[in-house]
Amino acid sequence: MNRKPLFKLQQSVPQILLAMSASAALLGSLSVNAAEQDTKAEENIEQISVIGSRRLGRTVEDSAVPIDIIGADALKNSGFTETNALLSNLLPSFNFPQASLTDGSDHVRPAQLRGLAPDHTLVLVNGKRRHSNALLNLNGSTGRGSSSVDLNAIPANAIDRIEVLRDGAAAQYGSDAIAGVINIVLKSASSGGSVAAIYGANVTEMDGVPQLESVSEGSDGNLAFTEGGDRSLTDGQTLTLQGNMGFELGDNGFLNISTEYRDRHSTNRSDYDNRENYARLDDGSLDPRELTVNRYNHNFGNGDVEDFSVFYNAGYQLTNEVDLYSFGSYSKREGEGGGFYRRASDSRNIEEVYPDGFLPVITSDIDDFSLALGAKGFVSEWNYDVSAVYGQDAFEFGVINSLNTSYGPTSQTSFDAGTLTYDQLTLNVDFSREVDVSFLESSVSVAVGAEYRREGYQIDAGEEASYAQGTFGPGGAVTDPVDGPFGAAGAQVFPGFTPESEGDNSRHNVSLYIDLETYLTDDWNLAVAARYEDYSDFGDTLNGKVATRYSLTEDLALRASVSTGFRAPSLQQQYFTSVATVFVDGEPTETGTFAPSSDVAKALGSPGLDAEEATNYGVGFTWSTDFNFSLSVDYYQILIDDRIVLSNNLSGDAIADLLQGTGANQGRFFLNAIDSKTRGVDVVASYNVATDGYGDLAFNLGYNYGKNEVTNIIDPPAELQGAGFDQDNLFSGTELRRFEVSTPRNKYNLSATWTNDDIRTTLRTTRYGETQDPSSTAELNEVLKPKWITDLDVAYALTNNVSLSLGANNIFDIYPDATRENVDEVSTFSRLFAYSSFSPYGFNGRYVYGKIEMKF
Repeated sequence: MNRKPLFKLQQSVPQILLAMSASAALLGSLSVNAAEQDTKAEENIEQISVIGSRRLGRTVEDSAVPIDIIGADALKNSGFTETNALLSNLLPSFNFPQASLTDGSDHVRPAQLRGLAPDHTLVLVNGKRRHSNALLNLNGSTGRGSSSVDLNAIPANAIDRIEVLRDGAAAQYGSDAIAGVINIVLKSASSGGSVAAIYGANVTEMDGVPQLESVSEGSDGNLAFTEGGDRSLTDGQTLTLQGNMGFELGDNGFLNISTEYRDRHSTNRSDYDNRENYARLDDGSLDPRELTVNRYNHNFGNGDVEDFSVFYNAGYQLTNEVDLYSFGSYSKREGEGGGFYRRASDSRNIEEVYPDGFLPVITSDIDDFSLALGAKGFVSEWNYDVSAVYGQDAFEFGVINSLNTSYGPTSQTSFDAGTLTYDQLTLNVDFSREVDVSFLESSVSVAVGAEYRREGYQIDAGEEASYAQGTFGPGGAVTDPVDGPFGAAGAQVFPGFTPESEGDNSRHNVSLYIDLETYLTDDWNLAVAARYEDYSDFGDTLNGKVATRYSLTEDLALRASVSTGFRAPSLQQQYFTSVATVFVDGEPTETGTFAPSSDVAKALGSPGLDAEEATNYGVGFTWSTDFNFSLSVDYYQILIDDRIVLSNNLSGDAIADLLQGTGANQGRFFLNAIDSKTRGVDVVASYNVATDGYGDLAFNLGYNYGKNEVTNIIDPPAELQGAGFDQDNLFSGTELRRFEVSTPRNKYNLSATWTNDDIRTTLRTTRYGETQDPSSTAELNEVLKPKWITDLDVAYALTNNVSLSLGANNIFDIYPDATRENVDEVSTFSRLFAYSSFSPYGFNGRYVYGKIEMKF
C-alpha cells in the first residue's frame, strides 16, 4: 500500500490521549454540567419532528406515519464512527453491508432502507435536499446500479438528531422519497462544545479459515500446504478525532462548527492463495520461489481510508419577523482498495516489472462541498422559508501498483484514471399558515411551495496510458505492432475513462406542491398532499398522498397512508461509461458499462431509460402508556413499476465482436427492466425504568420483516435472440435472485442502557436473518445463516466534563459461515475470498476501542 496521509496522527495516539487527560482537571472546574444540559435538551427536542408533516409543532407520537428519532446520545454510545454503521446498528429497517473488491464502492459504501435501492431514500440536512455522490455502484454489492448520498461524509458529532420517515413521501418532498426520508438535523448550540479521541482495532480470529503454517513440495511434485488453527489477526487500527464548538453571533445569532478526522488502516480477511504463482521450470519442476512467496496476496476487507470533514450551522435573528440561516460542509477522503492479484505467470503481468506478480490498487480522492443560505419568518399571517442549496461531489480515481501490459516493460505503474463530478443546485420557497374553517374541529394547516433543481454530471477522461492500447503483446512480449496479438489495454484493475466516455450533462426540473392537514374530529387527523414535477428530460408527473390517524383512546391510535411516487433516472445511470475488472461467477472479467443511449447499448437491445413509478401503502397502530412504555407496529407495501436496474453482464461471440476496441469482453447498461413488490412490517418499542438507588434503565426493541419480489421482467429484445449470445434476457438469473434474497428477510435490534451516577452502560444486540449470495452456478450459491451480533459500551464520568469509554463492537467475534464450507463447489476465488460480501454485518470480526471525551 502507498499511503499518503492527510495528517500523520495515528502514531501520536498516546500523546493525544495523554494531553486530553491532562486537561481534565482544568475542565472539571467549569461550573456548567454539559452532560446534564445535553440530556435536558434531548428530552425537549426528541418529540418534535421536522419531517412527515409541515404542521408546526407536530410530535412523533401524533404522527400519521412512522417516524424514528435518533438523538445525539444514541449516536455516541457506540464504537461506530460512520453514520451509516450507526443507523444500521439502531434501525432494523436500515441495511449496511460492507462489501469489498467492488472498485469505487469500497470507498463510498451504499446502504438501504426497507430493502429498496439506496437512491429510493431521500436525504435531507436541516430539512433541505442533500446532493448525491458522483459514484455509481456497479459491482456485486448491495445497491448495485444506484448512486446514493454519502452519509459517512456527515460526521456523527455534527448531528443533533436524525429523523427517519419510514413511508413514501414523494408527494411531500419530491423524487427519490419512495422508501422514506432521512433528515439530519445539525447541532445549533451557541456556546460550549466538546472534543473526543477514539482509537480502536480489530482483534479477531477468522472463524473457519485456517492459518497457513508452511508450504512445501509434495511427493507428487505439486505444492503441499500445512494448515493450523483459525487465523488470528489484529488490524484495522483506526484513530478518530472529533471536535464541536458553539459561538454566539452578536446578541441574536449562533454559529456551531463540527470537525472530524479519521485514519483507518486496512483489514484483510482473504484466505491463502494455493495456486502456483510462477511458470514451471524447463524440466517441469516447481520454481523454488513458490515456497517463499507471500500467499496472502489479496486484500479482502476494509481498505485504507483517511478523511477529514467540517460542518457548520448558523442562524441569526435579523428582526422579529426575519431569521437568516446558513449551513454547509466540506469533506475530503483518500482511500485505497485492492483489486485482483495478478500472478507472476499471468499474461497481464510483465515479469520485468513485477517478478513476483502484483496486486493493483484503486485509489480514491473524494472532495465534497455544500452550502445552504436561507431566510425564514412571518409575513401577513404566513410563515415563509426561502432557501438556496448547492452541493458538489468529485470522485477522482487513481490506480497504483499496476501497469499497462500493452505498453511493455517501460509501462508506468501509477495512473490518473479520471474523475466523476456531480453537482446540484436547489432553490426553494415555502409558505404555510393555519386557516380557520367553521365546520371543522381545528384549523387547517396549509402549506404551499415551489422548487427548482438543476443537476449536473461530468466524466473527465484519465491520462492516455490509463486506457490506451500499446503495441506489446501479452506478458509485455514484443509482437507485431500492427496485427498483434496485443496485451491487455489500460491500467490493470481499472482502465481509465476514455475520451469517448467523457461528457458534461445536466438537466433541471420545477415542482409545485400543496400540503393540507387538519383534525376532522377531536380524534381524527387527516393530511393530504399533492406535488407536480416537470423534468427537462422526462416530462411531468403528478403525485399525491393521503395519511390519517385516529385515536381510539388516549393511549391507542390507528394510522394509515397511501401515496404515489416518482423517480427519474439519475444522470449517473443515463451517462456513465467505463470498463473495469468485475467478479463474475468466481472469475475476474473485463466488463464494460455503456450509456443506455450509446450505439453499443442499442446494439445489445437497450430501449433507453424512463422514470420509475411507485405506489406506497401503510397501515399500523401506536400505543403509548403512562408507565413509560410505547409500541408501534406498521405494515407497508411498496409497488414500483419500470424499475431501473443494471442489465446482466452480456457475453458471447457476437458481443465480443461488438466490443472490439473497447477493452471489454462483456457489456451491460441500465434499463427499466422489472416491476417489484416490497412488503414488510416494522415494530418499534421502548420502555424506561427509574429505580430507587440503582439508576435508570432504558430498553429498546426494533424489528423489521421485509420481502422483495420481482413481479414482472421486460420481454427479451430481438437483438439477444441471434446466435453468438450467451443470454436470452437482459435481467434474469443471478441479479433477480440477488434482488429478492440478498438482504436479511428479518432483523432484530435490542438494546438496554443503564445509567447510575457516573456510569453508563449500553448493551446492544442485533439478529440478522437469513441472507443469500446467489450465483448463476448453483454449486456456488451461498446461504448465510442468521447470526446475533452484540456490542458493549461502558462509559465513566471522570469529572463533570470528562468521560472515558471502553467497548467492543461484535464482542463475541461472530463471522458469517466461511465460503469454503458454505458452497457445494469450492472454486479458486470462493476460497480466496473467505466470506460473502453480502453479509449484512460485514466480515471483519471483533472491534475493540477506547474513547475519551471532554465537554466545556
